[in-house]
Amino acid sequence: MVSVREKILRLLDEIERLVPAYMAIEEDRVKANGSIAACIMDADGNIFGRIMGNDKILGRERYRVAWMKASQVWITGIRTGEFERLAFTNQVDEKKFGIRRPDYIGWEGGQPVALKDGTILSAGVSGFRAVSDLEIVNKALTAMND
Repeated sequence: MVSVREKILRLLDEIERLVPAYMAIEEDRVKANGSIAACIMDADGNIFGRIMGNDKILGRERYRVAWMKASQVWITGIRTGEFERLAFTNQVDEKKFGIRRPDYIGWEGGQPVALKDGTILSAGVSGFRAVSDLEIVNKALTAMND
């Protein structure tokens, strides 16, 4: 039986495998400036991540943002960007989550994802355009489940 940890590491491998395809897209390459990061959290709050690129300082910042995205999803169960929309339009009781408004991440790129076995993970990617930050995780998940 494959552990959740092993599945998460495989998901990170798949994300890393897809990075060159996104770096080939001019808008993503310019935004990334050579560095992206991914953070995956399991239901127990275990944190796994990867920084990709050679700029350690930029990679560190990208990882900070990826972790904020993943941790907000871990707390709320709602995609980043969508949570803020729901909170600011009073469609969710934001107080029950315990995140103060100045600490909302606000950017898209964090999302809950389900493994083939039903395990729910909280994923955050930072470095590409928001649509690509979300898409790379979903493509990696599809590749992993094939």
